[in-house]
Amino acid sequence: MALVVQKFGGSSVADPDRIRHVAKLVTREYDRGNQVVVVVSAMGKTTDKLLELAHQITDNPDPREIDMLISTGEQISIAMLAIAIQSMGYPAKSFTGPQVGIITDNAHRKAKIVHINDEKIRAELEKGRIVIVAGFQGMTMDNEITTLGRGGSDTTAVALAAALKADVCDIYTDVDGVYTADPRIVPNARKLERISYDEMLELASLGAKVLHSRSVEFAKNYNVPIHVRSSFVDVPGTMVVKEVKEMEDIVVSGVAYNRNEAKISILGVPDRPGIAAEVFGALGAKNIVVDMIIQNVGANGLNDISFTVSKEDLAQALEVAREVAQRIGAKDVVSDSKIAKVSVVGVGMKSHANVAGTMFRALAKNGINIEMISTSEIKISCVIREEDVDKAVQAIHEEFELSEAKNA
Repeated sequence: MALVVQKFGGSSVADPDRIRHVAKLVTREYDRGNQVVVVVSAMGKTTDKLLELAHQITDNPDPREIDMLISTGEQISIAMLAIAIQSMGYPAKSFTGPQVGIITDNAHRKAKIVHINDEKIRAELEKGRIVIVAGFQGMTMDNEITTLGRGGSDTTAVALAAALKADVCDIYTDVDGVYTADPRIVPNARKLERISYDEMLELASLGAKVLHSRSVEFAKNYNVPIHVRSSFVDVPGTMVVKEVKEMEDIVVSGVAYNRNEAKISILGVPDRPGIAAEVFGALGAKNIVVDMIIQNVGANGLNDISFTVSKEDLAQALEVAREVAQRIGAKDVVSDSKIAKVSVVGVGMKSHANVAGTMFRALAKNGINIEMISTSEIKISCVIREEDVDKAVQAIHEEFELSEAKNA
């Protein structure tokens, strides 16, 4: 008997017919003799609709109350799925995140899981039940309901798989695996049979929508095999696993992009120790995640500091940046929300030269200007104009010959 965690996203449970289909996938796994824990998101666009309702009342709703509001979406879908499975004659029981002991920190709307008490789930599994858990949500030590941010149901599923020491975590989504690029932009993109945790982590953090980056972090830290597969077509998906030697033979595994980027520049910053710590310490105190950072060497003892944040954090980040700029005596603060990030990822980059040159050449040949560059051992990212994203992804994918059986 294996213990399988399955996760189904909003599009997979968008209406009663889809929920009945998901019930068949769940019970099929149960009929194989396995213990099954299911994590589901809110139905369809429920979360977006709830947020829209809140913003019809005020432009700046309280984060705690937003969590109270949007956590209800998953409660609907878990009950609906339990009802569907029970109607087929199978034992099933639904639980919210707090009910099964998912404990988080206090960061409303972007909380992190700090502990999972697995006793209730194990007790239900021992009774032979299919356990259905609401994704995306948890509870603080003070019994406050929290949500985990966009894609948080992936994180819930993998965290549960880690806590329960599951044999596999099946992430069912509206795509049938991880591709070398977004097939909507690159029609001849190739599906990968497997990808390493590190590569998937980079792709997820760089904008690939298949998996949430925090879910991949959990999987890597606890060695949870993830199977990314489609809830719409019954075909093998992509396995996300530990890196193996032959993966190094593939220079670039994929191209990712992220349109949800904005740039802030603090101009005329005094060139003295501690300035960067003050700027980014203030942003961190507001739970604002900063992505790329560039400090330009200026003149007359002044520098410019540019950094990127998500578009939804732009207004708050600008407010913080302006406060810090005034405090440190900087000249000005400007922003740009018309940018995007395009990236290449591959563990093979560690042992192959000229990956950056190939990427830059692809962009140059298509007249695409690079505004910022960031690199790691297995990633190169460039900030470009948002309007150039599709052209950039297509050009890079073609330059690295990613649609071929192998890229060398």
